[in-house]
Amino acid sequence: MRPYYEASAVDRYHVPDQPVRFVLYLTRGNAPDINAIPQIGRHLLRFRPILQRRRETRQGKLLEEFLVVALVCAVFLFHLRSSAVIILSLPVGILVAFIVMHQQGINANIMSLGGIAIAIGAMVDAAIVMIENVHKRIEHEPLTDENRWRIITESASEVGPPLFFSLVIITLSFLPVFTLEAQEGRLFAPLAFTKTYAMAAAAGLSITLVPVLMGYFIRGKVTPEKKNPINRALIAVYRPVIHWIIRFPKATLAMAAAVVIVGLWPVSQLGSEFMPPLDEGDLMYMPTTYPGISVGKAREILQQTNKLIRTVPEVKRVFGKMGRAETATDPAPLTMIETIIQFKPRDEWRAGMTVEKLRAELDRVVQLPGLTNAWVMPIKTRIDMLATGIKTPVGIKIAGPDLKVIQRIGKDLERILKPVPGTASVYSERVAGGRYIDVDIDRARAARYGLNIDDVQDIVRTAVGGINVTETVEGRERYPVNLRYPQRVRDSVEQLRLLPIVTPQGARIALADVADVSVTDGPPVIKSENARLNGWTYIDIKDRDLGSYVAEAQQVVAAQIDLPAGYSLTWSGQYEYMVRAKERLSIVGPLTLAIIILLLYLHFRRFAEVAIILGTLPMALVGGVWLLYLLEYDLSVAVGVGFIALAGVAVEIGVLMLVYLNLAIRQHMRTAEAEGRALNEDDVKQAVIDGAVLRVRPIMMTVITIIAGLLPIMLGSGTGSEVMRRIAAPMVGGMVSATILTLIVIPALFLLWRRNTLTPGSRVST
Repeated sequence: MRPYYEASAVDRYHVPDQPVRFVLYLTRGNAPDINAIPQIGRHLLRFRPILQRRRETRQGKLLEEFLVVALVCAVFLFHLRSSAVIILSLPVGILVAFIVMHQQGINANIMSLGGIAIAIGAMVDAAIVMIENVHKRIEHEPLTDENRWRIITESASEVGPPLFFSLVIITLSFLPVFTLEAQEGRLFAPLAFTKTYAMAAAAGLSITLVPVLMGYFIRGKVTPEKKNPINRALIAVYRPVIHWIIRFPKATLAMAAAVVIVGLWPVSQLGSEFMPPLDEGDLMYMPTTYPGISVGKAREILQQTNKLIRTVPEVKRVFGKMGRAETATDPAPLTMIETIIQFKPRDEWRAGMTVEKLRAELDRVVQLPGLTNAWVMPIKTRIDMLATGIKTPVGIKIAGPDLKVIQRIGKDLERILKPVPGTASVYSERVAGGRYIDVDIDRARAARYGLNIDDVQDIVRTAVGGINVTETVEGRERYPVNLRYPQRVRDSVEQLRLLPIVTPQGARIALADVADVSVTDGPPVIKSENARLNGWTYIDIKDRDLGSYVAEAQQVVAAQIDLPAGYSLTWSGQYEYMVRAKERLSIVGPLTLAIIILLLYLHFRRFAEVAIILGTLPMALVGGVWLLYLLEYDLSVAVGVGFIALAGVAVEIGVLMLVYLNLAIRQHMRTAEAEGRALNEDDVKQAVIDGAVLRVRPIMMTVITIIAGLLPIMLGSGTGSEVMRRIAAPMVGGMVSATILTLIVIPALFLLWRRNTLTPGSRVST
């Protein structure tokens, strides 16, 4: 086995005319040809297996959600033909979304399919409510061929308009996601597009296809609600609750307010991050060494780290490289190692082993002096480095005019940040610690031998750096042949001073006869940003969220670092993304809320009902916050997307409850008019009971369908599930609290509001 493999001019970065030099080490097996190395091939890294695992995970979740939704509908309705309406309308809506996705060029990836997944439960809400309303009418007027379409039309007309409006509101609630920019915008845009298309399709189908399907499929024996044991149990539990609410509406509202206030406590306990850690299946080891490392020492470190990593039983293959291509697209210095770690299948891991435990074990095993460890995900790190250049979660960019001062500030940052809780490693680049061999040519001495400056430089350049003399053709591949002096002739300053030079007269002299060869200090690399010299500090964190760590670290830095005039610190990395996303959502969020309020007012034409619905939003957020706290999730962009989706669905539940309460109050108003009297307080109370208790089935069906559609995401695992779980968690927790409080708070608010609109003489209870 060769301990290392040197290659030059391989077409691995799509730059066939540029040489690529690197050192790699394999822990097992020979690699006589670089194309035989599975991680190199046409691309340096192959991510196809990861993407395939993501697609399979999301497609499986879609199928599970479809089956769960169909099962919930069948259990609550006890009528398979009615369930067929939902089963048929749902794939049509999804198909419409896929067609628009295809026309727009959106691929079926983890985020686009995730948008469909979180929308499935809400997509069937309209069909559920319409079907249940038809069943309710059939209980009072049996369905015949003569009255079929009349009953279908009347039932759909009662609940169709508010349902359409609520679905439109859910569709528009994702407007803030469309305004995200840069990395977070590109990540969540497919999800926002597909969810919007799916909900828009559901809104259109709710007033077109669903009524027609109901007319054809709802026939035969329809089981009354009172004969369904599940519905009887729901009514039996809810009836005493609604009677207590009617007796003590103000106390009910006070209790609800207390619940919201208590819900503020877990908010203060939640951390913050840009994105949850995504398990890509593989791991990348990217330590940093001090500058001035030689190629020989780099080989030794690479071999040692790879051997240590390979001792972990779960590791299948290790592949490391040092160095970079001679192109600006890969500016990695020799001091930075990039090692790809491929793991064995999960079923071959030790019992109880997780990715986090593996990372901790690897960090304990690989401990070399002068090496600062960093364990990251391959794809995510590549994206971060392309965007900001920072490979760790947090980075500090020091800008100023003098590299020596920048290096001193960087060392101070290392010293004061190491004690901060959560710091796994911190390393500041040595921007002024490089070592160079200077060849200072003496013009006078060179002229005595008939040599000029260019002649001596050509000799040094050819002897040390080498020159391409020809190229070899191997099929479609071309490799240059590089010629230079042997390493033993150029491996030290003393040997370079004795470098032989042949003069035009044929005399043989040494390089020291015409030049002074010495070792000098200088910057190993010069970075600039915004036309200012830069030095970067890399910070890896563990066992702590990104937001609270940066907040404490900024306080420590501000208290202990006194920056000279002309120097500045910029916090970068994932923290930079997080701040940008928060600022954008804080602006667009209120604008979206204003649009939702306008749509609600256009539908109800009364601000009182709009206020009742908006009053349920904080209560919905309480459940989402508590579930995040229990699951130990941090606030992130993914969690924010989940809360946005929750707000739209919570508004829909509130609209649905108000629709049923308004239908009940209108029925009692007609009864009072027929009896020749005014509506009194008892009528309002009975209307609240009728609208809430007798319509608890469609509300619970809607809620359970949404939650059941999200449970496969919450309970599932696999590549990409980390992000989707954080989107689904606020919705699941929020739907539980929104449902409980909607069944309690909205009836209490509705009762107080309608009671205050009665005439003074009609408020007396009879």
